Amino acid sequence: MIIKAQKGRGSKIHLLLDDEYRITTDVDFWAENFIKDGTDIDDEEWENLVTKINYRKSFNKCADLLSRRDHSVKELKEKLLRTVDEASADKAIERFLELGYLDDEKFAKALAKHLYEVKNYSDNHVRQELYKRGISREIVYDIIDNSEIDSIETIINLVIKKYYNKLNAENGKEKVVAALMRKGFSYGDIKTALHRIENKDYV
Repeated sequence: MIIKAQKGRGSKIHLLLDDEYRITTDVDFWAENFIKDGTDIDDEEWENLVTKINYRKSFNKCADLLSRRDHSVKELKEKLLRTVDEASADKAIERFLELGYLDDEKFAKALAKHLYEVKNYSDNHVRQELYKRGISREIVYDIIDNSEIDSIETIINLVIKKYYNKLNAENGKEKVVAALMRKGFSYGDIKTALHRIENKDYV
C-alpha cells in the first residue's frame, strides 16, 4: 500500500492509501511520525499508525474537555466515545488518571459541595447526581455519611428563597411539601423545617 499525505484546512493532514482517503491527523503528529509520500507500507505498519493517530486524537480531546471543567471518568469516556474508538478512549483516560488530572473522589466531593451549598439539594438528590456520573457506591456513601449539611437548615433556606410566598396561597403548604418531597427531602425534615419557619425560628 502506498501512503501519501495531503495538507488540509488549518493544521489538518489527510492520509491516503493507494490514493484513497483513510484518516486525518494534525501537522504536529505528522512531524513526529512522518512517512515520505510514495512509501510502501504493510497492513501492520498502517494499523500501528492508525492506533497512534486515534490515541493522539483521544488524548487531545481529553485535555480539551478537562481544561473546561473537571469530569468523572464515566462522563469523560461517554464524551470521548462520540468521536473516538473505545480502546483509544480507555488508553487516554488511563494516562490522565496516572497524571492525576482525573480523580472520581475529588470530583465527587467538589460536585456534592456545590449541590449542597449552592443548589440546596437533599442527600437523595446528591446521591442520584453522583450515581448518574458513574461515581462508585463506596465514594457516594462516604460523602453522604460524612456530610455536615443539616437537611432541615437546607429546607429552610430553600423555602425562604424559593417557596415562601407560596405558603400562604390556597393549598400552598401542601404544594410546597410536595415540591420538597420531589427533591428528595423526608417528610419529617420538611415538617420540622416548616414548623420553624412558621414560628420564625430560623434566624
